[in-house]
Order: sequence, then C-alpha cells, then structure tokens
Amino acid sequence: MNIGLYFGTYNPIHVGHLIIANYMVDYTELDQVWLVVSPQNPFKSKASLLADYHRIALANIAIEGNNKLKASNIEFDLPKPSYTIDTLVYIQEKYSEHTFSLIMGEDNLRTFHKWKNHEQILENYSIHVYPRVVTNNEKSKNSNDSPIKNHPKITLHKDAPVMKVSASFIRKAIKEKKNVQYLLSEPVFKYVKEMHFYEK
Repeated sequence: MNIGLYFGTYNPIHVGHLIIANYMVDYTELDQVWLVVSPQNPFKSKASLLADYHRIALANIAIEGNNKLKASNIEFDLPKPSYTIDTLVYIQEKYSEHTFSLIMGEDNLRTFHKWKNHEQILENYSIHVYPRVVTNNEKSKNSNDSPIKNHPKITLHKDAPVMKVSASFIRKAIKEKKNVQYLLSEPVFKYVKEMHFYEK
C-alpha cells in the first residue's frame, strides 16, 4: 500500500486534522493515511499537552470505522526528541512491504530545508503539502517562500480545504468555557468533556 504519514501532537485531534487526512486519502494516490501522534518532547515544557495515551486514544476514537485512516503511536518508543528522518527509516524497515509519503502543511514546507537530513527525505519519500491559514499576528506567507517548492517529489494541493482552526484555539476556548463541539468530532468532544481536559 501507499501510505501517507501525517505527523502531529493532536492535542486534541480536531475536524481540521480529519478533513485533511480524508482529503489526502480520497484525492491522491494514497491508500491509507496514518495519523502519527508525536510523543512528549522531554526538552519542552508539558504545558497543556495531554499524556501520550490520551492523545492516541482520542485519535483512535476520531477515526473509528474508517479503514482508510489509522492512528499510530510508533514514535512513542523511539529515542527523543524524535526526528522525522529517524521515524521514516524505522517505519520503512518495520513495514517494508509499504511505500510511505509525508503529509505536511505549507508552513512546514517553508522550513523543511532546515530539517535534519532533509535531502535524504526528499530522495526517498514524496511529500504532499496542503495550504494553511496563517493565524494570530503572523505575516501572511505561502509555500512560494519555500526554496524547494518546485522539487519533483513535492506536490502542492491547492484545492485541499483550508480551515482556520487550531488545537491551541480549542484548548483556550475550553479553558474559557466556550462551546467547541463543532470543532471536534462527536466522540472526541464527548471524551474531552467527560475527562474535563483543558479546563484548567
């Protein structure tokens, strides 16, 4: 199978993540998309980051019943901090029967040339890039700022849905006792509410 790897902290997983994952599996050559939940970085403050097992649980219930999407905790047992190239090499060795591609937002593409061993990634993996809405006080940018945007391994999906929603906005809204039920899938919203996540 041709599998797209969509990395994120998913803190929490929201409708924006699900819409992008579903778009990639429906409108590209990808057979499946794996949502790879990133573990807590030991060198960064936990802040409001939920425990790894809660975030993988949320991802699993968000995609339940969709056999084209899969939640993966494969990075949990890898050395930290986890670099994408190391995870890719590990996954390719573990699942050698599959072909893997990366899925990322155009904001990540702009800094991709600074990633560890980015040349090796481009040599061995295709990259699917979706548009991102720049929020807060950030200056509006697009993937044209990337020095590698024309690389043959990179596909820009300009028609992919763009949603101005972020996990940080959701966490802040919950803390302020706002209603976020339409920003999360129903089972995720129920889980978050029952567990009182992000309320403090």
